Amino acid sequence: MYAKCGRIDDAFRVFLVMPRRNVITWNAMLSGLAMQGNGDMVLDLFGQMIREVKPDDVTFTAILSACSHAGLVDQGRHFFYSLESTYGIKPSIEHYSCIVDLLGWAGYLEEAESIIRVMTIPPNEVVLGSLLGSCSVHKNLELGECLIKELVQMYPDNTEYHVLLSNMYSLAGKNDKANSIRVVLRSRGVRKVPGISSIYVGGQIHCFSAGDKLHPQSQEIYMMLDEMIRKIRLAGYAPDTACQKFSGSDDGYCYGYGQEEKEQALFSHSEKLAVCFGLISTQAGMPIYIFKNLRICQDCHSAMKIVSKVYNREIVIRDRNRFHRFKLGSCSCFDYW
Repeated sequence: MYAKCGRIDDAFRVFLVMPRRNVITWNAMLSGLAMQGNGDMVLDLFGQMIREVKPDDVTFTAILSACSHAGLVDQGRHFFYSLESTYGIKPSIEHYSCIVDLLGWAGYLEEAESIIRVMTIPPNEVVLGSLLGSCSVHKNLELGECLIKELVQMYPDNTEYHVLLSNMYSLAGKNDKANSIRVVLRSRGVRKVPGISSIYVGGQIHCFSAGDKLHPQSQEIYMMLDEMIRKIRLAGYAPDTACQKFSGSDDGYCYGYGQEEKEQALFSHSEKLAVCFGLISTQAGMPIYIFKNLRICQDCHSAMKIVSKVYNREIVIRDRNRFHRFKLGSCSCFDYW
């Protein structure tokens, strides 16, 4: 419970005082640490675990996930390729998903693809979608197009990957191809999933979307936002407007908007509003916990690092992929996510 809520220190304290620990307990601790990006700690704990209990398939899902979140490529390769030979465990779809994610995000797209092609079980949309996400990060359109064809055949009703490929085309300057995808998406009535950031304060869950002004304390929140942006800019924050998308445009981007308009939209991203509410609603020095349904953008990630330092607050954000723990100007992911 503590680990799933981002309170990994509390989870570890409980774990340490347990009189007896079984494989389920170990797996829960390893998985919690993995989601926090504590790869080295997971590997250290695994060394202790095998002296007490026998690891199972869930154990190695946690280990490979930890390697993926921490960018531990060599260690991840070692555990994946020794699953059967050393531990007698046949790779599951979860193991394949983790290793493909690890290699893909690290830039080893060909190796990740080769693993998919020789899988002993059919790849699912998680495995293929993970590699597609890596293609987006590393701007590999050729492989991305191939993966889209497979995903469409397997899951014709899932349009999330069409949106991702459309964005890849837009960023690569291939607007004709991006437009052709958007025409299909519009004909299906597809709309972008809005980002929602939630924070628990005063016994209630408070939810924010980008540009949200529906909260009863919106005036105070936006006053804090103005102050926060001013302070973090003085501390070195530079808005990354490439992260800003506009829901009113066909592709999410709006090329006609000026720099100031893009910056203002960027400042009101849901996680920034949530952290401002946390700053005005909790005591100084208290940690702030935020949950978001989508992946945190690069600009918000950079901003949160500086906010944590300027306001001397620990900020924990659980996005769609993992936990980010911002403290004293740095993040637990070491900017690898």
